[in-house]
Amino acid sequence: QVRLLESGGGSVQPGGSLRLSCVASGRGARNMIMGWFRQAPGKERVTVATINWNGATTFVQYALGDRFSISRANSENTVYLQMNKLKPEDTATYYCAALEGTGLTTDSTRFDYWGQGTQVTVSS
Repeated sequence: QVRLLESGGGSVQPGGSLRLSCVASGRGARNMIMGWFRQAPGKERVTVATINWNGATTFVQYALGDRFSISRANSENTVYLQMNKLKPEDTATYYCAALEGTGLTTDSTRFDYWGQGTQVTVSS
């Protein structure tokens, strides 16, 4: 069983930055496809970014441009989401998820393990 724990959420003004962290623990936590997803109130969950097992391949939602980036430190079983130039529309609960495998996917329904989520609020 893999457990995921997100941190780094909070409130920030428009234009600010946050870095979310997700630590994976448990058997099989290493070398998994990892992803960040977000869900705003009344809206569907959307894929923000995903990263393959060794960090060589990443996907970031096109609409986010270069404001967001994903990375990982396998030595620490941690994946990061760096969010810059935040906008009010980035307000959502952000979830970390993991999937066993060596490829890359952006399909949230394929992810097996999910964290509890961390709230990000962008407001002046």
